[in-house]
Amino acid sequence: MNQEPARTDEATGRSRRSLSQGGRLARVIRLIVAVGLTSYIVWKANPQAVLQAVRGAHSGWIAAATALVLFDRALMAWRWIDLLAALSPGTRPPFAVVLRIFFVSTFVGSFLPSVAGDAYRAYSLSRHQVRASESAASVLMDRILGVLSMVLLGAVALALAPEVPRDRWTTLWLTAAGAGCLVAAVVVFSDRAGRLLESQVRALPGGRLQRAASSLTEAVRRYARHHGELVRVLAASLLVQCLRVLQAFCLARAIGIILPLTTFFAYIPISVLLMQVPVTVSGLGTGQVAFVWLFGLAGVRADAATALSLLFIALAVVGTLPGAFLYLTRDRAAR
Repeated sequence: MNQEPARTDEATGRSRRSLSQGGRLARVIRLIVAVGLTSYIVWKANPQAVLQAVRGAHSGWIAAATALVLFDRALMAWRWIDLLAALSPGTRPPFAVVLRIFFVSTFVGSFLPSVAGDAYRAYSLSRHQVRASESAASVLMDRILGVLSMVLLGAVALALAPEVPRDRWTTLWLTAAGAGCLVAAVVVFSDRAGRLLESQVRALPGGRLQRAASSLTEAVRRYARHHGELVRVLAASLLVQCLRVLQAFCLARAIGIILPLTTFFAYIPISVLLMQVPVTVSGLGTGQVAFVWLFGLAGVRADAATALSLLFIALAVVGTLPGAFLYLTRDRAAR
């Protein structure tokens, strides 16, 4: 009589082991892609010239960029906290808990694919009496509004600065990201699209998967009633992107790249969009490709553009140090 539960437990164990092995394999593949792409770009750009550019960076400009990171992270934390207003009444965790979750997620996401930081945020929030669907919806909306802010900033900069060099891929990349944001907006605000999505959810195999997808859809669509929060978060996201542009501008000046500020407003959002694609670790590889491609259009040498990309990623890692401290000293869940 106990054979059926035993077989079920054994099957569950095999499934978990398979998922764990698959996750490890995916991380190894992403690490290989990151190292391979970065090594190739650095090799083509002349490793000695890249190292010389990094070592000769002006400390004053580096310090200015580092100071901007503090405002960057604070705004990112605030915008996610504001999105939690859509949670069920009485389920929002204390401010200190939310802040800790955010900073640890930035550290986790820097050394695993970007989706890992999002998954950690959703998982950790659900451990504090928040429905898993609501925690996942807050993270998903944070990501969508972040992408929308990059698209808006890059598109406006390119439109208002026709002197900035561009090619068809810059427009194509922004258009693709913008189309994704448009689809998300339709799902959130259109009742017809919501009903269509619900019908697709009911066609999913397995009752548990259907319930999870239906709960997530309902939680995401709840944001249609929170216009004020969405506007504030989008404004904060735009300010975050402006801070990142200024960080890149300071880093460029530190290594002797002299370009108009409008060039950075056009190129950095596109670069960050490419770095968000979860195929590498911490934007390594994709970041180098994006910087060499875009700043090459403006006449920047490959070695200087590569050095700038490495400094930009290193600066992002510096912003994760508070999360690293919390991860190593307090957060068992992340480990």
